[in-house]
Amino acid sequence: MEPLTESDVRRSFVNCSKGEAKRLGVPRDLDEQPWDHLDFLGWRDPGAPERGYLVAERDGGLVGIALRAAPGTSRGFTSRSMCSLCLTTHTSGGVALMTARRTGEAGRHGNTVGQYVCSDLACSLYTRGKKQPAAGGDLDETLSVEEKIARTQVNLTAFIDKVIK
Repeated sequence: MEPLTESDVRRSFVNCSKGEAKRLGVPRDLDEQPWDHLDFLGWRDPGAPERGYLVAERDGGLVGIALRAAPGTSRGFTSRSMCSLCLTTHTSGGVALMTARRTGEAGRHGNTVGQYVCSDLACSLYTRGKKQPAAGGDLDETLSVEEKIARTQVNLTAFIDKVIK
């Protein structure tokens, strides 16, 4: 992914108002992001932990999606859960159900799309082995890193399609 500026990030959002995009908490460490290892920029808002955001490159532009964690989906529990984007398994609340308001008329009527994703939105880093899930959460796979990256990108595109169509 190419490095982004704060204004790039704010202009990219497709499922919230311009005012909401101006007020959202953008990461202060954009210059320090591992851009070469990201399929999308994802973060949780430290001032509003139930809110998350992702920004991805798509069709030569950027698509930003505002997310909201469903209540109670990121609390600690002992069973395993799997992210539907990167297919990383986590324990102890490492996966959260995130919902995104759809764009257009559907979104104005309150329609949303839900997806179970890594609670910290670091799917790209898990896919590449740059970050490890909590103890006992990782399953062995026979896919190469390149195949895992391609799978994550396909799943990300499918999620974005559900939000914008």
